[in-house]
Amino acid sequence: MALQALRSSGVAFRKILSHFPDELSLAFAYGSGVFRQAGPNSDQKNAMLDFVFTVDDPVAWHSKNLKKNRSHYSFLKVLGPRIISSIQNNCGAGVYYNPLITCDGRLIKYGVISTSVLVEDLLNWNNLYVAGRLQKPVKIVAMSENVILRSALDKNLRSAATAAFLMLPESFSEEDLFVEIAGLSYSGDFRMVIGEEKSKVLNIVKPNIAHFRELYSSILQESPQVVYKSQQGRLEIDKSPEGQFTQLMALPKTLQQQINRIMDPPGKNRDVEETLLQVAHDPDCGDVVRLGLSAIVRASSVRQSAKGIFTAGVKKSLVYGSLKLHKMWKGWLRKAS
Repeated sequence: MALQALRSSGVAFRKILSHFPDELSLAFAYGSGVFRQAGPNSDQKNAMLDFVFTVDDPVAWHSKNLKKNRSHYSFLKVLGPRIISSIQNNCGAGVYYNPLITCDGRLIKYGVISTSVLVEDLLNWNNLYVAGRLQKPVKIVAMSENVILRSALDKNLRSAATAAFLMLPESFSEEDLFVEIAGLSYSGDFRMVIGEEKSKVLNIVKPNIAHFRELYSSILQESPQVVYKSQQGRLEIDKSPEGQFTQLMALPKTLQQQINRIMDPPGKNRDVEETLLQVAHDPDCGDVVRLGLSAIVRASSVRQSAKGIFTAGVKKSLVYGSLKLHKMWKGWLRKAS
């Protein structure tokens, strides 16, 4: 599986993991504290480390974590593991974050997500939240032998490439492709207006082309619709209506449904396949796909950010928000100088 290429052997990550309950189907680290980024996030040494822990039984996991790390939780800890797990699964994007935690001398943030919720997001892009994180290079710290999860991780990468193909011209560079892929989960994210540096996507991709290539090269080589000239770093894609229809039909279910809502006139009630066939012939096909992505991401990012005020607590939310605004301000100053 392509994701395995980025498995980390870093002792530092495993030491941090040792402070938490063991029962994880997947644990990964991501972001500027793990992979070098250009721009204001280039200081890896002091950057916060971001983790996601995937668990089969969130009630049992939070119960153990409350005993080991009760101080990590906001006032919601008094409600117990069942309520915390219910908030995790049923609010926002299905992930429960504890930010601004000091662990082994590093500032970390960790999110907890149910394995079943993650698999659904990877396959269908219900929220394109954690699935979006996993479309970019990550450091795998722990992974179980869960075949369904591994298959869903691979499908998420293939879906990301397909969505990007639809928004690109007939011929493009590897960097063009990776910028589109990295930007999928930021389409419509309100935090890109308030709290994130505007060139964030390019800053993620430019120093990490080799890591993106590790993730996606086998997918590009295997795709029957792609001519991948790896030596030149160039690609060509089938942009015929037939080719685009095949790509549209391969998109995750939630994105197909969003495209159908955008394109289906009131009262007509066409099925999704009929709408996708129309979009495949539309010269603005890529723009329609982008609108569909924005609709998914906008809703999930707003819900998750609102949820974060309660899961982190008001004080930590204010501190975390100020750190984000500080990074954005540094980006503005860098551009102005």
